Amino acid sequence: MFNFILYKNTNKEGIPIQNSKYLEFLSKFGVGGAHPGGINLTKEIFKAESIGKNTRILDVGCGTGQTAAYLGVEYEAKVTGIDINPEMVAKAKRRMKKNRLPVKIMQCSIEQVPLRDDTFDFIISESVLSFVNKPNALKEIFRLLKNGGRLIAIEFTIHQPLDENIEKEILQFYGFDSCSMKKDWVALFKQAGFNNIRIQKNKSIFSIPELHYSKDIAPELYEIMDKHFAMNLQYEGILDYRIYSCTK
Repeated sequence: MFNFILYKNTNKEGIPIQNSKYLEFLSKFGVGGAHPGGINLTKEIFKAESIGKNTRILDVGCGTGQTAAYLGVEYEAKVTGIDINPEMVAKAKRRMKKNRLPVKIMQCSIEQVPLRDDTFDFIISESVLSFVNKPNALKEIFRLLKNGGRLIAIEFTIHQPLDENIEKEILQFYGFDSCSMKKDWVALFKQAGFNNIRIQKNKSIFSIPELHYSKDIAPELYEIMDKHFAMNLQYEGILDYRIYSCTK
């Protein structure tokens, strides 16, 4: 089971997923810690990493900036957050300003980031890659990482091929690019040039997502929220995730 999901761009069929009502719901409610396990899982993951004041980290699909802010406060790292949604970007920038954090927030797609090659020591992707053109996004992530830099990705993962109707419902509602198994993810990481690929199972960690409401929330978006929770119950054990890490 997973919590909320963040997003990017269009899916492999060219559908503008940022126009999805589900994704509009996410941005209007300003969900922070939307990925599986939420901010508590993020904290647990980074405990095992070597991070200092000079560590450069890119938070892909940063949403309201919860993870980026945590990394800036806890480790005093040099953090950049990117998101394609202007409403999420505005909320992330307000968070950084309110907390007086020197975290840079940019509006752009992970498939085309206006930053130099070999910039980051770590790139964190929390439920983002499932929504984009994965080969294009991973190629860009590989470019942005320094040699020896690492990608950490918390991503939707199925255990076996799905019934056609179930897969169609999941893809259409969430706007996923595809439903990928572990072997599919590993193949994509290898194709992009990554090595030392490690996979961790989902952990029994729960966080209550933050909410940063917009003023103009349409009533129908509450119905989308109800549908999301209903699908989580209906497809428990199917809507799963894994934690991937790999090195450039």
